[in-house]
Amino acid sequence: MAEHGNSTFDLVRLPQEFVDRFTNPLARFLSIETLGGAVLLVATVAALALANSPWAQVFANLWETSIGLRFGPVEFARSLRDWINDALMTLFFFLVAVELKRELVLGELSSMRVAALSISAAVGGMLVPATIYLFLLPGAAGWGAVMATDTAFVIGALALLGTRIPQTLRVFMLSLAIVDDIGAILVVAVAYSNDIVWPALLGAGVAIAAIPVMARAGVRRVGVYFMAGCVVWLAFDASGVHATIAGVIVGLLTPARRWVSDKRLYAILNQVIAHPDPDDSGRTKDRETLQAAAIAARESLAPVERVQMTLHPWVDFFVMPLFALANAGLPLAVSHLDIAVTAAVTVALVVGKPVGVLSFCWLAVRTGIAIRPAELTWGVLAGGGAIAGISFTMALFIADLAFPDDLLDSAKMGILLASVLAAAIGLSLLAWFTKRKRADTV
Repeated sequence: MAEHGNSTFDLVRLPQEFVDRFTNPLARFLSIETLGGAVLLVATVAALALANSPWAQVFANLWETSIGLRFGPVEFARSLRDWINDALMTLFFFLVAVELKRELVLGELSSMRVAALSISAAVGGMLVPATIYLFLLPGAAGWGAVMATDTAFVIGALALLGTRIPQTLRVFMLSLAIVDDIGAILVVAVAYSNDIVWPALLGAGVAIAAIPVMARAGVRRVGVYFMAGCVVWLAFDASGVHATIAGVIVGLLTPARRWVSDKRLYAILNQVIAHPDPDDSGRTKDRETLQAAAIAARESLAPVERVQMTLHPWVDFFVMPLFALANAGLPLAVSHLDIAVTAAVTVALVVGKPVGVLSFCWLAVRTGIAIRPAELTWGVLAGGGAIAGISFTMALFIADLAFPDDLLDSAKMGILLASVLAAAIGLSLLAWFTKRKRADTV
């Protein structure tokens, strides 16, 4: 296509085409992080509606469809739901680990005392709910299901209050949720794995060790690391350790330092000739300079940033809604529910989360381990702690592993009730405390 316009203003920008009228707004639409929570909510409501409709059995059977490969007597297959929960969710945990790595190296958590507040809150938000659950149901399975926080729903809930809440709370809650999810998947790996096959686990260790070696050797092709990640996943899957842990490990190994500095990038760009005139071989100096500039522009971003920008829309708008469709459906009739399990899950999340978050934050600040920004008043932290009780996606993920089939719907009902109550209580507390703060400053 021909470039339009010849003014300096036109030439310093990329050429605009008709299709950009549609793709550019779509890109901006997908960049709104809170939209992920809205899409996830729609998928959840759809799953609940279908599970309580005349098509409930057809909907349930769909997720049990076996998909896989067979090579003679060797078969590698599992149900559609298992592929979603074990394979696609690995991408979610990979993205969570990448976001944590980025925050620790380049973002808000690069200051240890600032990071300590979110980490302490996450630890309290895991330990206290699990303790309450075990107190209510001593020795019962499923305590891991009340430990995690749903990142998408939490950020989406905070968006409802707009500018009324401080930006530091959003950063705090995002960091808390990320650390929370990492902790939850570690619990899955340790507590909900099958009998360990040690040779396969050793193979996973070798594949993991190869990743930093490749990075140090200067390997930068994404395809090579993707293949290494697949080997790690397959090895963990064969070892009996839940394969989604592969996403966490590979994500944390993703380099956070860029290969090309700003100084080098600008020096290379200054050498670019605007209108190359290549010969028949296509190997003129001008062409080589343009190719170097393209590589430099790409490599001026750290791998964690490039991966995050690439995967975030796919995870938020495909993986998570598909997970909700496959796992959130349950009959809303209470006749078949174990009320003790439902109540224990609900109380552990609604009460345990805010108590754990607030108490561990107080201990961290009191002992000097962490610092509390002035905007994060104890009232605001209490509201944030209550919202952390929205544990929908991760709770469903762990519940599917932890509970037997006859108790799974009871646990799901507790998770659903807890998420609704936590959102209502948390938003009410935040609206109240931010309103009082505004009144005090007027």
